[in-house]
Amino acid sequence: MTEVKRCRWCRRALPEQRGRGRPRLYCSQPCRQWDWVARQRANELELSEGELVMARSALDELHDDLYVLACAVDDAEADLEAAGAKPAAAELRRILDWVLDAARPLRNRELPAAASPSPSPSASPAESPGSPPAG
Repeated sequence: MTEVKRCRWCRRALPEQRGRGRPRLYCSQPCRQWDWVARQRANELELSEGELVMARSALDELHDDLYVLACAVDDAEADLEAAGAKPAAAELRRILDWVLDAARPLRNRELPAAASPSPSPSASPAESPGSPPAG
């Protein structure tokens, strides 16, 4: 099983690289720029590679979405147990839809690849998780 190479900024999957040359790190020039700005800000704030600054509201939203997903998984497990060894297809579909509805907000947090505005000197990419600041 091969590991998927991902953009260093937005984490989108990078196309498979063929031929010679350095391995690709970014999916687009804006992602390269945002990563550079983020590294500059991290140096100013004396953050290590593993540290991240994010808005409390964004962290709260992420925790809320994870809680909803965890509850949906718990409910699905309970419903499957209650349904017995051979649940009906309609019941399985209902359970699956419930889990998918809970998971979609997390999936939809993915950023559009090249829709990021140009960074301004006063903007900080650490203001929101994984997305460049509106500047």
